Amino acid sequence: MSIQIYGKNPALEVCKSEKKIFKAILVEGFHHETLPLLRQRNIPVEYLSKSDFGRLFPNTAQGIVLEIEDYKTYTLEELIPVLDISKNPFLLMLDEIEDPHNLGAIIRTAEAGGVEAIIIPKNRSAKLTATVAKTSAGAIEHVKVVEVTNLTATIEKLKKEGFWIVGTDIQAEETYQKIFIDRPLVLIIGSEGFGIRRLIKEHADLNVKIPMVGQMNSLNASVSAGILIFDILRRKQG
Repeated sequence: MSIQIYGKNPALEVCKSEKKIFKAILVEGFHHETLPLLRQRNIPVEYLSKSDFGRLFPNTAQGIVLEIEDYKTYTLEELIPVLDISKNPFLLMLDEIEDPHNLGAIIRTAEAGGVEAIIIPKNRSAKLTATVAKTSAGAIEHVKVVEVTNLTATIEKLKKEGFWIVGTDIQAEETYQKIFIDRPLVLIIGSEGFGIRRLIKEHADLNVKIPMVGQMNSLNASVSAGILIFDILRRKQG
């Protein structure tokens, strides 16, 4: 299976990775640092006129489209052995994030914030598509995405491995400053409209909220993830 990704940053990160590239489609006159990398890897290149390129691909393609092998997701059984529990790994779990732009933005934030892997459910979740790759600005090449059948069962397995599970809930009594960082951690971010589900909250060790003082009582999922991830990173580095 293959997938087409577009945009300069995603293409550059793919070229730097070991991911298989089948073909590059470029607009005539395209100049970018991906070009020498494509030549080094002997990737077939097809040039299109501006009109043909614009007709076939969205404006956000930035003049480059790569046909690559489909993105791989991992299983929990593949992830756990490669984690060093003694170094307190930080994982992110997403409960039914269905907007690919939100998923891409969260992947970008997670990679920058030191998250080692992102766990998503197989059903009712955005998949790893070209839109996700573009929105992640190439970060998708550097973060493992783990796909699981049941989030609740996954939480229980991770608890047995020594992870502390923290959910996010606007109705929680505790604020996010209560998150301990001196242990293996799983942070759960809920869906855009409904937050994390009741059963997930019940299986978490702690549920926290982001205090707000404005008239709006909720934040976009990727914004919430960014606030929490970078606060955890700040405290880990402090």
